[in-house]
Amino acid sequence: MERREQAPGWRSALVAFPLTFLFACQAEPPPSPPCHARCVDGIALRSLRETMKLVYNITLQGKPVGAQDETTPCPLGGSARVFGTATSNPVQGATEVELTYELSNCAYLELDDEPDETYDMTLDGTVTQSGTLAVQPTATTALLMRSDSVTLDGSVYDPPRDFHEENCVVDVAQSGNDLSGTFCGREAGVDLGGQPNN
Repeated sequence: MERREQAPGWRSALVAFPLTFLFACQAEPPPSPPCHARCVDGIALRSLRETMKLVYNITLQGKPVGAQDETTPCPLGGSARVFGTATSNPVQGATEVELTYELSNCAYLELDDEPDETYDMTLDGTVTQSGTLAVQPTATTALLMRSDSVTLDGSVYDPPRDFHEENCVVDVAQSGNDLSGTFCGREAGVDLGGQPNN
């Protein structure tokens, strides 16, 4: 029987293959840190703020200043209407707003590498927003957001945790990236760092 010659270096190449790579491909990601009640409320509050931001960007971004009244479908169902006034302050690089958001089963999903920035939420209710939206880095967002009743239904965090609140009263303020106040009768807050300031 003829003996086949092994290609030079073949065996050493196989042995030298980094075995750690094989194990790394099978490694489980580290578990998410615990998310307690305040963490859960913070993510739900983020979902409300970021849904309002999305609605603003879809309907009003780039529109002439003055009286506003626009309606849009939401990304995953439902709709949103925003109306009121928005005026520009070019000296400060900011927009002054007095707006009302009517959210009708408005669904929005955010999947993020950070578990505390992940949510899948449907919102129903009316929220007012007044104050300053920063347009340029020289300005700082300073807003008040209030609602006598908004319903939130969905999940927050990764792995997901169910979140359901009806008739949630909202009274929060945003200063820069800090959003805090009373949310569903509880003190809540969230750092919106890394997010644009509108």
